Formats: sequence, structure tokens, C-alpha cells
Amino acid sequence: MRICRFNDNRIGLVEGDQVFDVTAIAAELPALAWPLTPGDQLIALLPQLKDKMLALKTQAARLPLSGVKLLSPVANPSKIIAAPLNYHAHVAESAADKQIHNGVHLPGYDGFDSPVAKFGVFLKSPSSIVGAGEGVRIAYPGRRNDHEVELAVIIGKQCKDVSAKNAFDVVAGYAIGLDMTVRGPEDRSYRKSADTYSVLGPYLVTRDEIDNPDDLDFSITVNGEPRQSANTRDLITGVADLIEVASHAYTLYPGDIIMTGTPEGVGTIVPGDVMHARIAAIGEMDVAIRA
Repeated sequence: MRICRFNDNRIGLVEGDQVFDVTAIAAELPALAWPLTPGDQLIALLPQLKDKMLALKTQAARLPLSGVKLLSPVANPSKIIAAPLNYHAHVAESAADKQIHNGVHLPGYDGFDSPVAKFGVFLKSPSSIVGAGEGVRIAYPGRRNDHEVELAVIIGKQCKDVSAKNAFDVVAGYAIGLDMTVRGPEDRSYRKSADTYSVLGPYLVTRDEIDNPDDLDFSITVNGEPRQSANTRDLITGVADLIEVASHAYTLYPGDIIMTGTPEGVGTIVPGDVMHARIAAIGEMDVAIRA
């Protein structure tokens, strides 16, 4: 199942190039009371709502996917978790480019098994999340702003201290993630958390649709120019192990997003550019850059 959020916070099921408007499913969500439980209600209740959403689809209004404004499929993540330097070739690229490491986050292993073992994971502000149709606004004009394409994992249930063996039990689905970054000496979380610097889309593909998230081709072009192309089989720390690491530090909630890391080929974007990102078995999306 492919689930999108579009236009004025409507909910859709995507099939091919069509969106079926099943926004009426929102009536099934329980009323909220203060203090709010962290997480995204719709993601938390997906297992119970799937059949009802499919039933609504039979009589739903049908729209062309190309004619809707795609928002982030997750409306309320409590946090965005990201993995640093999680492809060997990007480690080498970062070591060779002083603008990437700036002498602050040097990518050497220093006796650790992996960069994740050395640095851990880091947080991005949930206010940075946007969908493909909203685009990226350059928050740091005059500085180097880069694209980083990666597989995004959406957590489906509240959990803590999940073992890698059981990690996929807590996954709701997957999406394309763009971890937008400004280069500089500041902490990663600051440089990557500006408004619009986390793009998620084009929709959420439920876990049952992806046989192996650690074997997916993915790529990004900018204005038609190939920039990054890799396969998630090259992840240094795979999806299950990332969930284990993240859930050891943080309680994970429905809708939390784990960005799994980017391969080599990160590059600069400027206003007027259009990024085209794709991940096999998930889909593709165009994301515009604006001033």
C-alpha cells in the first residue's frame, strides 16, 4: 500500500499515476486530549485502518498523481533520526573534502567498527519536514548547500531497546528521504534542521511491499545531471542495526523517521534547480529548490 498526504492535508492511496482520496478515514482517529501522546496517530493505527482505507477506495474520488501537491506522508514525527557517514565511498569523499568535514566531524574510524559506532546517530528537527510538492527553500544563501539522498524508514509503533533481530516488526514503511545540508563548522543537527531541509516522499510504502530494504537501488539527479547512485546493500550499518542503535538511545514513536545515510556524490544545489530522486520499489519524486 502506498499512502500519501496531499493538497490541504488530504489522505490518499496511490496506485500507478492515480491518487484515491480516502480522507474520510480521518474520522476513525480518536479525539486528542492534552497532554498529547508523541507520534503520528495515522501511522500508529495503520494496521487497524488498512482494510477500511481499501474499502473507502472503491468509491473514492480519483485524481492524477501529477496534479496534486504532495506533502510529507508523515504529518507529525516526534523526531527525525539520521545516520552519519554510512557508506564507505561517502566516508572517503568526506575525508577528501574539507568543506564536508570542516575539521569538526572527521570521518576516520579511529578504531571503531563504523562511523555510526563512533559518532552514534543524530537528530534533525521535526519542523524541517516537507513533502516533494513543497520543495526546499535555501536557508543559507551564499554558503554551500548540498543534497543527500537516502532511504527513509518510518517507525510504526512505540518501542525501546529493539534488537536488530526484531527490528522490522516496528517498521510501518519506507520512503525517499532528502537530508539537505549546509556545509560549515556548526553541529550537524543545526546545519541539517532548517525549515524544508528534510524532504520525505513521495508517499509511504508499507513494510509488506518491500522484501529487503537492504537491497534497493537509488539515485538522484539535479537538472537531469546524475549526482548520486548506489544500492542500500552498501550501507555500513544496515537498517535493522540502525533501529537497534536508535532505539537504545531514544524511545521511538509512530511516525518517527530514520534517515539511513547517503552515498558518495553529494553536491551543491541552488535556487531554480530541480532534484529528481528515486528508490526502487518505492517510487520517484521531483523536488524544486527556491530562494
